[in-house]
Amino acid sequence: MGEYARAHLIISGKVQGVYFRAETQRAALRLGVAGWVRNKRDGTVEADVEGDKKDVKALIDWCKSGSPLSRVDNVNVSWEDYQGASHTFEVRF
Repeated sequence: MGEYARAHLIISGKVQGVYFRAETQRAALRLGVAGWVRNKRDGTVEADVEGDKKDVKALIDWCKSGSPLSRVDNVNVSWEDYQGASHTFEVRF
């Protein structure tokens, strides 16, 4: 393993009702990162991701394209201190 990292994401665009959360979870599990993803009331999607920094960056890159039915306008990334609090990636409601 390399350097560990944690990132908090706010994804905007057409990202609700287009399987964005489920596809984000699928990508996260494939990449081996932990955390969660959820819809926000304002129409954005929020995610908290941590793991090997290269894998976190890969999920951020995936979020910039999103699921096949989505249209991502922006991904706001805030880097935070790695916590190692989770070992899975869940969809929150």
